[in-house]
Formats: sequence, C-alpha cells, structure tokens
Amino acid sequence: MSDVSDAGRGDPGASGRTGGQPGQPSLPEGGIPSAALLQGRREIVILHAGSLYRLRVTANDKLILTK
Repeated sequence: MSDVSDAGRGDPGASGRTGGQPGQPSLPEGGIPSAALLQGRREIVILHAGSLYRLRVTANDKLILTK
C-alpha cells in the first residue's frame, strides 16, 4: 500500500514546481489534478500493465493506491 500525495493539492515546497498564483500550488509539467482523475468519485480503478489498482480518497483527504 502506498500513500500518494494529491497532485491537485500539491506541496508548495516541493522541488520541480514552477510559479503560480499566490495561495494556489502549481503542478509540475504534465501534472494532472486529482479532481480530473476522480471526477467527483472517492475511488477509481486503474488498469496498469495487466494489473488492477484502486486509487481512493481517505477521510483525511489523502490518496491511497493499492493493488
């Protein structure tokens, strides 16, 4: 089980981030906001290399990716 940070929320202090508007974290080039993936759902299933993974939002608004 892996705890994956929410790309839509980001870590403003993370390296590789470029400028943006004050108060809003910016995405690295090619980044996808989590809201675009989840589309209002709390969980999605991802097929990767023949395996299924579940990406879900926890009660604390974190992302968990499980196989």
